[in-house]
Formats: sequence, C-alpha cells, structure tokens
Amino acid sequence: MDTGCVSLPQDVLSQFAIYGELAFVQPFGSGHINHTYRSQWNQAGTAVRYIHQRINEQVFLRPAEVMENIERVTGHIAEKLIREGVRDWSRRVLSVVPSRDGKPWVRDACGGWWRTYLFIEGTHSLDVAQSPGEARFLGKSVGRFQKQLADLGGSRLHETIPDFHHMEKRYVRFYEAVSQDPCRRVKDAEAEIAFMREQEERGALLIRALKGGALPERICHNDTKMNNILIDDLDKEVRCVVDLDTVMPGTSLFDVGDLIRTVSTRAKEDERDLALVVFDGGLFAGLIKGYLSEASELLLPAEKALIAESGRNITQIMALRFLTDYLEGDLYYKTARPGHNLDRCRNQIALIQSMDAQWQAILDMTSAIGDGNSRYLTDTGLTGSDNFLEDKE
Repeated sequence: MDTGCVSLPQDVLSQFAIYGELAFVQPFGSGHINHTYRSQWNQAGTAVRYIHQRINEQVFLRPAEVMENIERVTGHIAEKLIREGVRDWSRRVLSVVPSRDGKPWVRDACGGWWRTYLFIEGTHSLDVAQSPGEARFLGKSVGRFQKQLADLGGSRLHETIPDFHHMEKRYVRFYEAVSQDPCRRVKDAEAEIAFMREQEERGALLIRALKGGALPERICHNDTKMNNILIDDLDKEVRCVVDLDTVMPGTSLFDVGDLIRTVSTRAKEDERDLALVVFDGGLFAGLIKGYLSEASELLLPAEKALIAESGRNITQIMALRFLTDYLEGDLYYKTARPGHNLDRCRNQIALIQSMDAQWQAILDMTSAIGDGNSRYLTDTGLTGSDNFLEDKE
C-alpha cells in the first residue's frame, strides 16, 4: 500500500490554516489504510494538537469527493449540536481545518492529498469491549450518528468506494483471485476458500434486500468498527465517531453489522488463537440495546428484523475481503507479518462459526430487544431459496 512520499512534508503543514509555532509532529495510530500523523503547536502559550492524514488514493480514487462528503456530514452534525446548545460540540464531531486558500485538502510535491482535523483531546478508543455496559454505549453512539444524519438535505452523497459492501461483486473479485492465483497462495487457503464458497448464497442477503427495495437506503458510516469511536477519558461517554472516509449511501445494517462484528467478541481481529474467538451474547445484547435506544424510531421493521443477520453478514464480507487480499498479494490492508491477512480471514470465519452455534439464541435476544421483529425474515422470504434460519434450528 505504500506509494512513496508518505512522510509528512513541512510544506504540507505550512499550507494549512494553522497558526503558531510547530513543536513536533509524529506518526499516530494504527489504521489499515491512510497514513496519519499528530502535530503539536504553541499558539499564544497554549499547546494545540492536530491530526494530519494522507488520503490513500489507491483506495479512494476521488479524494475531493471524499472531503466533500466529510465537510457536509461534519457541518450538518456541528450545526445540530450548536442549535441544541451542546457546549463541547467540537469534541463530538470532527472539525476539518482548511488550507490557507480555503480548500479542505492540501496537495504535496508527490501529488498526494492531505487533510487536517483538530485533535480531540482527552479521548481514547477501544480495541476490545470488556463489558455489556461498554458495548451498550458503543451501540448508542452509532445509533445516534445515524439519527443525526437522517435529515441531511441536498444531493446524494458520493460513493467514495463504489460497491463497498456489495457482497455479490466482492465474490466476483474473490473468484478471480482464486482462478488467477497471482502469488501461488491458493494451496495455503483451501479450507478458507471452501468455506467462503459454501456461504456465498447466504452472504448475498443484505445486498439483495437493499437492491430490491426491502431495505431503505440511508446515509451510514460503513466502517463502524469500535476503534473508530472516541470515548472520553474521564466520564467514559462516547464523544465522537471518526474515520469518515466511507460515509456514503448504504443501509443502516452495514453499520450495526460491523459493530456487532467487532464488539461481540473479546478477541482482536487478528487473534491467531481461534479458541479465543467466541461470540459473546452478553456483549451483543448490550450493544443492541444501546443501538436501538437511539435508532429504534428511525428503523423500519425490515431493518430491525435483519439486525442479527447483519453482524454475520459483515463478518462474512470482511473474511472474504481479507482472504481476497491475501490471494492477491496483500495489496489493500497493511500487514505486520507473513500470512497476516489469512490470519484475519481465519479469525472472522471462527467468529461466524461461533455465531452459527448460538444462532437461535441470537435471534431470540434480538427479537426480545427489538419488538419481536425477527419473524419478518421467514414471513417475507428474505432468506432466499435456502431457508437458512430453519436449517439452523
């Protein structure tokens, strides 16, 4: 993924509307996609920090559209918070720092695209949820985010990564990688390839429901893994949802599904001891209660009915993406060791298998929390030609 010129050039900093004296700048975070730095400035005796990111143009082919989406979304949320009289609103939504000529980006000498945000002080993110209480406020934060954007006016947001959660098209690319086998890795992933083949029909459920109109199109984050949610260091309340590159049209279920995937297990996404990759019903219940406490009035019965399935679905698409990237030669996700993406794929498959072993309990919990709508699946035939809910009972 590295494309050269990924250090933060001094001339980039000087082009942003930041005032004062630069104290330091250093790499920050562990994101898979963009290169991120944090700087500190002395502004009239006060230390102020900023986040700088180089947008990965191999992933986001139209960076200007990415930033147009982000400006619209953050501006809309900020206006709402200010109208509501929220005193610390700048800690509850990202603040884009413009360039000195008013653009939301700066270009470097290599042609790279950079952006800057105010750093949100006194916050942290989680890689693993430790309690149903933590899971609950993580769910609440995503429900609130969706609700804040439900009335965003104007034209449709840009699709910053077209077909990002389009399972059918992801499978097309997967089969191409298997057929071409450019890195001669198929032999090392035969079990994983077989699993993904077996799950193809079920995996298409959400995208077919969205395309067919059974699910409404909404503005959603599309990448709501828990470490994209900032939590206050002192009161432990959620302050801000970050990493907005993929905010675009989709279904609400893409967001709650990714949150289920990352919150409902205590194992990290690349844990190699698969015995630790276990679906936790207590974390799941806390998460769904929190999510619906904010989003319930927004959601249609069809959306509520597919909440449980969304977690399994997004886990499957991530397993498929990790496996495809492994077969293609680790072109998309940053890796820290040989076979890292294959480890991630195996991890996600283990989580699916743990979900399947508890599937009826998951449906029962979701039905109890979400007004009994899980029956909508079988009542409307959204399960497709193979009624997998009956198969699991």
